[in-house]
Parts: sequence; C-alpha cells; structure tokens
Amino acid sequence: MGFLARWVAAFGLLALTFNPTEWNYLAWARANAGGQMPLTILLGLLLMVGYIIYLRATLRSIGAFGMIMVLAIVGSAIWVLKDNGVLSFEDPTLNIWIALVALSMVLGIGLSWSHVRRRLSGQADMDDVDE
Repeated sequence: MGFLARWVAAFGLLALTFNPTEWNYLAWARANAGGQMPLTILLGLLLMVGYIIYLRATLRSIGAFGMIMVLAIVGSAIWVLKDNGVLSFEDPTLNIWIALVALSMVLGIGLSWSHVRRRLSGQADMDDVDE
C-alpha cells in the first residue's frame, strides 16, 4: 500500500467524521443519537479506532515535532497558492476542505514515514522484536 492509499484513507477518516456537507458522522449523530444510540456509539468507536491507529503510528514515526513540521510545510504550500491567486479563502466550505486535506497529509505522511525512511536509509524501524 503506497502513500496515496494511506493519504486517501486518512482523508476518508477525517471526512467521514466531519465535512461541510450533511454526509458526516457528527451531523448524523446529532440527528439520530436519540433513536439509534447503540449504532451511534458503535460508529463513533470505529472512527476512534481509526484515529488511534493513525495518530499512534504518526507519533511513533515522526513525533509531535514532525507533525508540526509537516503541517507547517503544508500550510506554507497553501500560503504560496493563496499568494499566487490559486486559492481564495472567501468560501468557508472550501476552507474546511483545505483543512481536511492539510490534516490528512500530516496523518498520511506520518503513517508512511517508516516506509520512506527504510527506503532512503536502508534501516528498518522496529519497536517490538520477538527474537
């Protein structure tokens, strides 16, 4: 599974949780929590598992400082696009999508970093060794 698949999965996780349309977990949970509480809790827990997997892998591979650096790089790229007139921050809906892309980039890079590091350096990251 390459970086693109990991990034798309991170974007999907974030967009399923919240996006500017009505097709997201938070809007659905607000509307249906009273009548479908068990399903609301189940879906919330499944989303939480996804976040735990992504955040734990990201923190282990690039750490908090690395997350800040990736977010700063993505933010700087957005700033360059804004400065060159490619992006406009007039539309709040577009701003939310941009934020989702930026955050998903951090999670996608964090989940992929061990693979990139291994290819660049030839060294594998190992936390638990059974031998």
